[in-house]
Amino acid sequence: LLKQKANNSSKPLSTGQTDTKKKQPLKATKSPQVPAINGNGTVVKTKSTNKMVTGSAKDSPPAGKPESKGVTVNKNLNGTKSNGKGCKEKKKNGIVVKEKDELKHKRRKAEEHVEQQPKEADIWFDDVDPKDIEAAIGPEAAKIARRNLGLETEQSQSVEQVLVKEKAFDGLTRAVAMDCEMVGVGPKGEDSIVARVSIVNQFGKCIYDKYVKPTEKVTDYRTAVSGIRPQNINTGEDFKTVQKEVAEILKGRILVGHALKNDLKVLFLDHPQKKIRDTQRYKPFKERVKSSRPSLKLLCEKLLNVQVQTAEHCSIQDAQAAMRLYTLEKKKWEAAVKNKANNKNCK
Repeated sequence: LLKQKANNSSKPLSTGQTDTKKKQPLKATKSPQVPAINGNGTVVKTKSTNKMVTGSAKDSPPAGKPESKGVTVNKNLNGTKSNGKGCKEKKKNGIVVKEKDELKHKRRKAEEHVEQQPKEADIWFDDVDPKDIEAAIGPEAAKIARRNLGLETEQSQSVEQVLVKEKAFDGLTRAVAMDCEMVGVGPKGEDSIVARVSIVNQFGKCIYDKYVKPTEKVTDYRTAVSGIRPQNINTGEDFKTVQKEVAEILKGRILVGHALKNDLKVLFLDHPQKKIRDTQRYKPFKERVKSSRPSLKLLCEKLLNVQVQTAEHCSIQDAQAAMRLYTLEKKKWEAAVKNKANNKNCK
């Protein structure tokens, strides 16, 4: 019986030994005690089981050690958090410092900008498009240029304020602008005769404005466009008188206008080609508004930023608009005419 018990007890012992051997890597210091136990089977069995239990209990600390490691990790994490807070505070302090520096820098820049603002005396040229000035120098310079040219774009400003220079000379100038209003004659009113002639000087001041008596029966007053009514021309000036007076004004002067060929045709007048400045035929204007035959309305809208011919046409306003377009490009225009004349003389 003892032998059987001993044999029976040896089986779990081997398993215990194998288990302890398996556990040796985890607890190497305690493993030598297990193979030293020999003797009574029950004792060995209980001891082996105790060893196993204690081994498992003792083996648990390694599982617990990671927890302690975890704790240290948490501590480290807490440490890093606290450090992180410190870093954040430093960063915040750094940002505050940076913001202060940026504010100082902005103030300095603003002061420099104020110092560098162009003055009215600096913007002396009147032959440059304000848009080009704005692109090159800035909006303040462009504003001054527009003010100098009479092109300020405030809503309160009327068309007349843009087209006419206030407190300017109101007599004859070297250049004058002319515009005529016409009425229709003939069976369908397709042929035109002059009904009104208006001439303005270089500053947009009206120097001549007269209605003309019709030389033929009017079949279409074209009031919606011309603004002419029967009472205007029935009491008008005789055509021959108007023709003579206009010819006298234009003599030796630069004639400015829009589609001047039509105006001269109805007046039965001629003018030297080298002294005609037609805003419809000026190439730079055509290029800017991208039209081969631009209307006066389009040119004023795009280049002067004003609306003309919104209802019935007014020959005074149309002449003023043509003159304003001319004075906008006067220096360039005259230089181009001079160069063209010099090139012809060279040939």
